[in-house]
Amino acid sequence: MTTVKGRPIEEWISEFPDLGPIIHCAPFYWSNPYAVESKKALQGQPLQLEDIQDAEARLKRFAPFISKAYPETANAGGIIESPLKKGDHIKARLETITGQKIPGAFYIKLDSHLPISGSIKARGGIYEVLKHAETLLQEHHLLSEKDDYSKLTEETYRKFFSQYTILVGSTGNLGLSIGVISAKLGFHVIVHMSADAKQWKKDLLRERGVQVVEHPSDYSKAVEQGRKEAENDPKSYFVDDENSTDLFLGYTVAAIRLKKQLEEQAIQVSPEKPLHVYLPCGVGGGPGGVAFGLKVIFGDAVKCYFAEPTHSPCMLIGMMTRLHNEVSVHDFGLDNQTAADGLAVGRASGFVGKVMEPLLEGIYTVSDEQMFRFVAEMVDAEGIHLEPSAVTGLMGPSYVVQNDPKITEEDTHLIWATGGSMVPDEIKEATYQKGVRYKADPDKG
Repeated sequence: MTTVKGRPIEEWISEFPDLGPIIHCAPFYWSNPYAVESKKALQGQPLQLEDIQDAEARLKRFAPFISKAYPETANAGGIIESPLKKGDHIKARLETITGQKIPGAFYIKLDSHLPISGSIKARGGIYEVLKHAETLLQEHHLLSEKDDYSKLTEETYRKFFSQYTILVGSTGNLGLSIGVISAKLGFHVIVHMSADAKQWKKDLLRERGVQVVEHPSDYSKAVEQGRKEAENDPKSYFVDDENSTDLFLGYTVAAIRLKKQLEEQAIQVSPEKPLHVYLPCGVGGGPGGVAFGLKVIFGDAVKCYFAEPTHSPCMLIGMMTRLHNEVSVHDFGLDNQTAADGLAVGRASGFVGKVMEPLLEGIYTVSDEQMFRFVAEMVDAEGIHLEPSAVTGLMGPSYVVQNDPKITEEDTHLIWATGGSMVPDEIKEATYQKGVRYKADPDKG
């Protein structure tokens, strides 16, 4: 008999009936019973508005460096930001597929097209590396906050950073963002990649001069190995996707930027006109940081939901049982095998899970078959190619409308598209064609 923490699975299902369909990999929506008013939930949290504003100020200091090092960001003044796009065509397709009308406006936040590394991970990963670089330089009296940070492109600074190592464990996109920016600054970079990581991501990192260590096991083992190596070297710095507050803060800055974009497009957000945000979730850092920032900025006027693969619902199981990182999907018989490599995580971040437990409206799961179909639907409807993990947000509005009778035309739905623009063309085409087959016959994809 399978047991979890000494208790038979049947006992867990008796206490948490929703676990039944979840551990049988059925797509499912879970409304978070632990959520409270955001004002109450944010009291006593380790991070506050001033921390988010400090992170935004740091990114502005680095903007001259970013602009010079990455010319594609020059028009934006070195600010790494993604477009906010109306999604009327994909909304219409979703309504046809699900048979569910979705009242309200429909938008897509294209973090898939963020400069430099083409995913939501560009926010947190790049921010943490930049903060570490700034700290090192200030400790050695090589940089002042009043300086023009564009000088960091000079060889003197690259030589300084070359004596230091940055390590990270990743399923793919975090490794890309960490590797690309660290190598550009001059750091020695080691990325521990799990078995789920796509080969093209490993190849791209190696092309940029990054050392990639491949592991036959899953994400948690890659992180564990990277952490161990850093502990044994005083000149090494480990970017901890599971526990880093700096990584988390880098993601929160998205809320400040989104507020400005919403105002520019005359999209009102208020308790009477709520904003529903759907975020793909792996270990939890990216979606958790974005959702936390949104709650700080908008309070209860924003409603946040995480999307996970049916085979890897680590945040859902951790939050539902309130055990967070003390349990994994493997404990409940799930295999953590999914085409959504960025979400192929067996154990959620305990830090993020506990922070988001009182703030998150709900979590839902999406099958790989649905993801492939949504990849094709997004291309056909909007001309946008996303990774399978990045389309999981699309199922959210239908779930929410089914479970919340208060949704009206005054509401706004925002799908957070987390990655896809850097996928090689041949892989984009193969993924699209697989999605087309699922569109034609869901059983024969």
